[in-house]
Amino acid sequence: MAEAEFYELTASVISQKGHCALNHKVGDEFRIGDKTPAGMCPWAFYALFPFISVLQFGGSFPWEEDRDKTVVACPDPANPVIFELKRLRT
Repeated sequence: MAEAEFYELTASVISQKGHCALNHKVGDEFRIGDKTPAGMCPWAFYALFPFISVLQFGGSFPWEEDRDKTVVACPDPANPVIFELKRLRT
């Protein structure tokens, strides 16, 4: 049985409203491999994780035009931080 290909991703903050408790701001970027990136809000990471897993193992989302990207919000509805996840191709 062949091993699934594994991709690294970037998670970039593309929108932030209100006050983020960890001070994430537009332009922040995190590289995601096999560990939670240093400095990334754990609550945001947990919300992103199912989407990260899909992209890391070659999947995509039918609502996205670009199969290498998706957009996901952190779980704080009063102070939303919006992340763009992007698969890195090597």
